[in-house]
Amino acid sequence: MSSTNPNPKKAAVVGGGVIGGGWVARFLLNGWNVSVFDPDPQAERKIGEVIENARRSLPALYDRALPEEGILTFHNDMASTVADAAWIQESAPEQLALKHKILADIQAHAPKDCLIGSSTSGFKPSELQEESINPGQIVVAHPFNPVYLLPLIEVVPSKATDAAAVDAGCEILRSVGLKPLVVRKEIDAHIADRLLEAVWREGLWLVHDGVATTQEIDDAIRFGFGLRWAQMGLFETYRIAGGEAGMEHFIGQFGPALKWPWTKLMDVPELTPELTARIAQQSDDQSGHMTIRELERLRDDNLVGMMRALKKSGSGAGGTINDHEASLQNHGSIDHLPVTVDRQIPQSWTDYNGHMNEAHYVEISAQASDRFMELIGADAEYITAGSSYFTVENHVCYVQEITAGDRISVTTQLIKGEGKKLHLFHRLMMIDGQVAATVETMLLHVDLKTRRTSEPGGIVATNLAEIAVLHDRLAKPEQLGRAIG
Repeated sequence: MSSTNPNPKKAAVVGGGVIGGGWVARFLLNGWNVSVFDPDPQAERKIGEVIENARRSLPALYDRALPEEGILTFHNDMASTVADAAWIQESAPEQLALKHKILADIQAHAPKDCLIGSSTSGFKPSELQEESINPGQIVVAHPFNPVYLLPLIEVVPSKATDAAAVDAGCEILRSVGLKPLVVRKEIDAHIADRLLEAVWREGLWLVHDGVATTQEIDDAIRFGFGLRWAQMGLFETYRIAGGEAGMEHFIGQFGPALKWPWTKLMDVPELTPELTARIAQQSDDQSGHMTIRELERLRDDNLVGMMRALKKSGSGAGGTINDHEASLQNHGSIDHLPVTVDRQIPQSWTDYNGHMNEAHYVEISAQASDRFMELIGADAEYITAGSSYFTVENHVCYVQEITAGDRISVTTQLIKGEGKKLHLFHRLMMIDGQVAATVETMLLHVDLKTRRTSEPGGIVATNLAEIAVLHDRLAKPEQLGRAIG
């Protein structure tokens, strides 16, 4: 039942902290073999916990299964870590001298044509490249936590970096579902962290001056503009605020306020022991009832929910997920039947009993019907031309529980495809081959202009006839036509 992943590429990750562990999970769950170098004796445990969270959340973004997981190895020397790597990611602490030492060790053993990305949030690539034997090989590849879920990667080359190498590196990042943003000019802290730093500075002043607590500031973001930013960012949000007159009107109306002396963005409160203790206590009051792993899972579940909502419209991160999902393989056949769905069950599909809610059995069968329609030629182009199939009846037979994280494959058998009717039988199968449920579905071919049933023609009718010959040779499903009682 599991897919095969022949000749997976290798990524090397140097430094396995929070960010490094996220890089490991992102590549590993997208089918890459990953080698890790980290002197921390707890690195294997820590990275393992990050991967467990990623296994729970990353596949939940997609309606197709990710590739078969790669092989994870830990190494005690740099040479074996980076040997034959197609991508190398350095995620050491933010100390320039330390990064110089590590990058020199990496370059001494790395393939000459392999880019080395640094997760640095502040250093410029030219600073990282100082005294390098091959400066153009090193670029900034700055991610956002959790790396296995958030798609943005700020890629910052220097003048020494070949543009073709940057393009090839960005293609690797896209292949594992990331959204590379190539920064036009070197600048301290790149783009995103400069924006975050501005909000962080103002937040520190609000706490310092007793205007708001840490929770109140977080509430202002998560219940307000943070929701807008997730899909539109800053400038598109303000374009809408300008109404029909657009951005020029908005700037004319609100631009003068930028000169008002109420911001403290050019200054930072002294982080005295008293202010640090106040912030820490407020943070404990706000979130101290949860462990860090519980907070990570809550964060991941919320991110999956929001990004799946964006996925429907293709807005923001949703567009990146759709592009990546389109690149994932459709799996062939099982028992001479096409596999029309292969996916992992997300946490949000389970109910109070801990198993998948019955509505999602029908949702999976609908995905299987849509895929079968594509196989016979009733695809998006066919629908745009004015014809489609409408579901008129479903019968679900529940055989065993399906829980969050289960990998489900669906095979679809054509029972009848003559005339206006399309009679399908879907088997929902666990990874061990056991049938978890069956869904019998009846669809009718419809003319979308008249909204009345009609005969399919052309390639659809031809493909149905050919599939019918093949499927008529197979045994009829045991549950076919079964009624309750």
